[in-house]
Amino acid sequence: MAGKDTRKKFVAYKVFRGTQAILGERQHLQEVLRSVRKARIAAGRKRGEAGQLTKLIKVRTQELNRINPGWDAKYKKASDPKTAPKELFSLAISLPQEDYLLARLLTEHAQASPELLKHFADHPYAAVRENVARHPRTPAEVLQKMAEDPSEPLWFLVAVNPATPPDLRERLRARMQQLADIPTSRTS
Repeated sequence: MAGKDTRKKFVAYKVFRGTQAILGERQHLQEVLRSVRKARIAAGRKRGEAGQLTKLIKVRTQELNRINPGWDAKYKKASDPKTAPKELFSLAISLPQEDYLLARLLTEHAQASPELLKHFADHPYAAVRENVARHPRTPAEVLQKMAEDPSEPLWFLVAVNPATPPDLRERLRARMQQLADIPTSRTS
């Protein structure tokens, strides 16, 4: 098997590059561009490298806009702590499901409305559901459902959420205590 080209096996896997990865790539390229512009290199080389980096940055921006048109404006709005709950909800209901980064930002936002959090409670991305489970504005019925879901350990986040109804919080904390009291077996 020595000498076998292993690159072909990766062609079969379709890798999802979401907004989070694409934004990270773009930010890295922008940092490299700033570095090239400050570098003490020949002017022609500097122009060439800056031109290539600028093209790559433009491609990443187009990728973001293909997933979610007007992505940068939406990102700015979702990141702004002054954005009103109604505007955040409007972003949420028009958000493509594969825009995981904006979904995370919206569910982390201090002004996220209970309706927005309920909207994202069943999101396919675990980090979004985790944000909903820990957000202090999540409705009690959503927290109850998340705590009872046997497929995910979100109950722990619900247990420490200040919005969790006291009776549910006590049951979940008792569950935590039971887990803490279970002796661990040691192998020699």
